[in-house]
Parts: sequence; C-alpha cells; structure tokens
Amino acid sequence: MGQNSSQESNMTTPVHVIIVGAGCRGEIYAQFASIHPKRMKVVAKHKIEDKNVFEDWQSIVEREKFADAVLICTPDRVHKDPAVAFAKKGYHILLEKPMATTQEDCTAIVEACIQGGVMLSVGHVLRYDPLIHKIKELIDAGVIGDVIHIQHLEPVGFYHFAHSFVRGNWRNEAESSFALLAKSCHDIDLIHHWAGARRCVKVSSFGSVSHFQKEKKPTGAGDRCLDCSVEGNCPYSACKIYVDSVKQGHTGWPVSVICPNSLPDIESVTEALRTGPYGRCVYDCDNDVCSNQVVNMEFEGGLTAAFSMVAFTEEICQRKTTIYGSKGELSYNGREIRVFDFLTRIPTKHTASSEDLKHYGMSGHGGADYHLMNAFISALANNDPSMIRSGPEETLISHLLVFEAERSRVESRVVYCGDTAES
Repeated sequence: MGQNSSQESNMTTPVHVIIVGAGCRGEIYAQFASIHPKRMKVVAKHKIEDKNVFEDWQSIVEREKFADAVLICTPDRVHKDPAVAFAKKGYHILLEKPMATTQEDCTAIVEACIQGGVMLSVGHVLRYDPLIHKIKELIDAGVIGDVIHIQHLEPVGFYHFAHSFVRGNWRNEAESSFALLAKSCHDIDLIHHWAGARRCVKVSSFGSVSHFQKEKKPTGAGDRCLDCSVEGNCPYSACKIYVDSVKQGHTGWPVSVICPNSLPDIESVTEALRTGPYGRCVYDCDNDVCSNQVVNMEFEGGLTAAFSMVAFTEEICQRKTTIYGSKGELSYNGREIRVFDFLTRIPTKHTASSEDLKHYGMSGHGGADYHLMNAFISALANNDPSMIRSGPEETLISHLLVFEAERSRVESRVVYCGDTAES
C-alpha cells in the first residue's frame, strides 16, 4: 500500500468512469469515487447530470466517448455485447466476473480489447487480496521450492448458497451460468495463477445438485416459508435467513438484495418473502446448478491440483488452501499464511498488515474490492497496464479452463485441454 502516494502524485485529473449496471457490484465499485474523489469521478450513474443517466448501455455507446473507462456490472449473460461495444469506442474496461457465459464470448471480448488498444481488468478480486497476493510472492520467491500439489477449498456457506444459488439470481444455468463459472472462476483462476507459467494439460470434474431437490422436501412443508408448518425445523428457512437478520439489526447483504427498492424492515422483508422468489421453499425452486463439485487438474511438469466447491459449510467463502512444495508446505485459512520449512522444520506465519486490512469504506471480499479498484484506476492514471493483475490474456486462459472442467463434468470424461482450448 505504500505506493498509493506515488500513484496519486501522477494524477492531475480524476479518471472519469461510467458504471453500467446498478446492482450490488456496481454500487460497491462506485464507492471508490467517494473515497478518492481526486482520483476517480463517476460521470454516468448517480449524483450526476440528468443527461448522463441512461436506461440502457446502448444509449451510452451511441454518444461520443465522454469518459475514460466503463465498469460493466450487468448480469453474467449481459457482459459480452457491452464489453465489445465499449472496447470498440475506446473505453478502458473493468468487467465483473465471469467475463461471459461462453468461451466464444470470452474470446470475443479479449480480442475486441486487444484490437481496440484498451485495458481490460476482470473482477477477479481475490487476486488483489493482500494475503492471497502474498501466497504468489512466496511461491515465486522459492520459499517452498517446486510446487508439487495445490489443494483448494471454497466453502460457499449453507445460507449463502440457498440465497444465491437456490432461490436467487444464479440458481438456474439457463438464466445465469453454471455454478463453477458463476462462483468458482475466482478459484480456478487462483490455481492457474499459482501454477505459474505451467499450462494445464488435462482436467476432470464431478458434481451434482445435492439436497435441494423436490424429493427431499419434508412431509408437510409448504410452498413458502411463511406458510410452512415445519419451517421451524429447517436451517434454510427464509424466515431465519432474512426476518431474523432484520430483527437483529442486520440490513445489509443478503437482506438488502430482497428489498432493493426500500430500506429493509420487518414489513418490507415479510412482503418480499410472501410474494418474491426469496420466500420459496428451497426444495421447490427451479434451481439446477451444482451444490458440490470437485475439479482435478494436471499441469505441465506433473504439478497436480484439486479444487472442491461445497454449499454445505459453516464458513461463508472463507477459502482454504494448502500448497505442497519440494522444500516446504504452505497453508492458508483465510486469515493467515503458515509456511513450514522442511529443512529447518520451523513454521513461519504471515498476516496482513494493519494498512492492508483497512477497507477504506468499501465493503466486499475483505477489502479486496478496494485493492482491485485502486489497481485499475492507478493503471489508467499512469497508463501502465502492468498494475492490473487480472488482465485479458491470462484471465481468458483461466476462464477456458473453467469451461473445460465443466465439459468434463457434463460429458463424464477427462478433457485434454489442448483439444478444446482452440475450439
């Protein structure tokens, strides 16, 4: 974080950005302008001139270019067209993950950005988490020798999964995308990042929809939690997840999602559960995305990696990683890194500095959202794309690996990456 002052000294005028998509991610990224008004100014979204408020992104593209960059925070299936259009207009782009929902669209976005000569930063915010970045630095410094195996777990969280992937926006592949892309492209990207220059040569994957199925619906359960006689015995009860949260004074995520147009209170939340999708029984929804999935990868040189995503966990997205090397073992529990040196047999711990732990008023991913925006705005202000850790080419490769893993799961076979990466 020490470089902030030097970055700001190079900035004479703020970077002007347009925000496309006013959902949760767009709101969070926009907060950077409030924290650093001298570095970033939002010129098309909120608290701005009426002429710069638009009903759709097409109307923005029709105008002459009037900003430096665009933050695309639309739903997953509405990424490709605006990204390509804005790249052709010469806008630098921060694109929320996943890049798009097909590998063809991901490739088209990257090609448009390269041809347009614009910077592309994909919202892989975990790349910007100070401790996760430290893992990469330790690997590159040779602290654990040659990396032999990577074991990585994403615990989604029992009520988080019910909220987002059973009742919510990412529950149905036809409406959003498959779970490995929507939720875990972060994680496949990290594994690919930690593997360094080594290419993944083959991948296998298994997973399914577990538990949240109509045949698992308890006897006597209602269609909605408000009208259910057995709701009190259900850990996934919408009453517990939302109403009880409001009673305890929690009005942020996930309660804020179900009442987007009003301040969440008992009345508005109850009405949302009575009429909206978040009040449905979890055993009676149109969800079809995996609730648990494993991905096994083999990289050049024999490096192997195993990734697990599971819905049924106490912790919410608190990733856990162990990386086994020829000289030592590195483990990460979401709060600290521990390195055990095989030669000295002495463990060393690494934690984030107090400066890194500052969230600067921005919520989301333990402050990593702030670091992502800081890097993107700094890259634009200094005309230095190397400040972006999630640039176009490497991000495209990791996205293609996600599609290959899902192909393996669907087709029940080992996928040889060279056979599909160019398709």
